[in-house]
Amino acid sequence: MQRSLNAPSRRHRDEVLFRIILVSTYPFFLAAALVQWLIPQGRSPLPRQRRSIFAEAKGMATSAIPFAFMG
Repeated sequence: MQRSLNAPSRRHRDEVLFRIILVSTYPFFLAAALVQWLIPQGRSPLPRQRRSIFAEAKGMATSAIPFAFMG
């Protein structure tokens, strides 16, 4: 018989999985951020403040990973 997880343990499990996925995918997002940083962007009408490559990679990872938990 399968035990159902209560809300706190499920949330903790999801947080742990999120961190594991973040650590394992961060190098790919870092490479993507580096490529994006090296390729010159065309003149955009709105000036954009540049973040560090590491902050950009973390931002990309934390915005993409939650889609793995949908459903």
